[in-house]
Amino acid sequence: MSLEKHSYKTIVKLGNRMMHIKLSVLLVVFSAVSVVSAETNWNQWRGMQNDGHSDAADVPQAFSTSSIVWKTKIPGRGQSSPVYWGDRIYVTSSLESGSQRAVFAVHRRTGKILWQKVVWQGEAEAAHAMNNRASSTCVTDGKQVVAFFGKGGLHSLDAISGEIQWSRNLGTFDGPWGTGASPIFVGDLVVQNCDADNESSLMAFRRDSGKTVWKTQRDTIRGWSTPVVFRADGKNEIVLNGHSQVISYNPATGAENWKCAAPGGRGTPTLAVTSDAVIAIPGRTGFMIAIQPGGSGDITGKRELWRVPRTGGRDLPSPIAVDDFVVITRLRPGLISCYQVNDGKALWTARVAGAFSSSPIAINGVIYTVTEQGKIIVFKPGDKYAPISTSDIGAELEEVFRASPAAFDGHLLVRSDQFLYCLGAGK
Repeated sequence: MSLEKHSYKTIVKLGNRMMHIKLSVLLVVFSAVSVVSAETNWNQWRGMQNDGHSDAADVPQAFSTSSIVWKTKIPGRGQSSPVYWGDRIYVTSSLESGSQRAVFAVHRRTGKILWQKVVWQGEAEAAHAMNNRASSTCVTDGKQVVAFFGKGGLHSLDAISGEIQWSRNLGTFDGPWGTGASPIFVGDLVVQNCDADNESSLMAFRRDSGKTVWKTQRDTIRGWSTPVVFRADGKNEIVLNGHSQVISYNPATGAENWKCAAPGGRGTPTLAVTSDAVIAIPGRTGFMIAIQPGGSGDITGKRELWRVPRTGGRDLPSPIAVDDFVVITRLRPGLISCYQVNDGKALWTARVAGAFSSSPIAINGVIYTVTEQGKIIVFKPGDKYAPISTSDIGAELEEVFRASPAAFDGHLLVRSDQFLYCLGAGK
């Protein structure tokens, strides 16, 4: 009898212990899932909200060679910015002197190249020294990744395996400057700016098949700006900077909603986005304009919050709005300028060593920007220039940094034309 009682107690204890182990395992699993789901993805040019903002936590504000967690050589040459979803980073590259275009998936934690897929082969077009045949940034949702290469076409790949799902030839994109506009996802559509010297349009394709949904003609002139999505009055608008005007389009049909004259540039920079406006800089000497979306027809002078002169040369990087400020970096000389977001008033301009082609990003209100030479400049926007750090990660003299950085918790991704870097808190 006592033996039976003892056996029963043992069984109960074992059962309780097994239940405790199972609960512990479940808690670990749920915790891991929560951590993964809480991490920020950076799925397209200018990030998830197409405004250049990241809420990644604990990203260092100063770096050195000891901050390099991993450094991966990407075959060929590329200037597209890194995007990621989960543990996969996607970049593009031009191989064999431009006769091949490829998409790469890189493991975010290790830097290992998971797959590379050549999506186009042919005779390389002309490319300017400032540009590259793989300058457009991918867009992804973790299942599908879409890449654009101008003459090299628009391509959809399986984000996990790298297998090509569909490809579209969109034309020759004539001109000596190359292409640079990036695809974006708008619901079930892929939207691509196809501005060029021989023909210009904005096009939308079905994400599942690549079938053309609409094509809207634009002024025939080169352009490199990526469209942004703005939600106004409960409706989404696709808004695109251009050579002489900013235009809003209906995502469902491609029809124009409104347009605003913005002369003086080639529309290189992507629009800065705030809660109630888009801010355009022209790319060359002209005007910086804050526009309130939601109108119809020609809204020049009607829905402008402010319009101020923007002088002094070429603007390649895209502006960024952070809190009460608009920050702009300039190619040559290396200038950083800050304006008030409510009225466009110039607050300050700081000159730094180097030149900027890369567009800045903001991580929890702090600006991170990278010079062409690979120096990482971190500062806080405000009434006065407030530098935090200027960091050197030991890049080779032959490397050129024109891609914009991206961030995830505790880390910064930086790309040169040859290498992809993951930077952390240091060894």
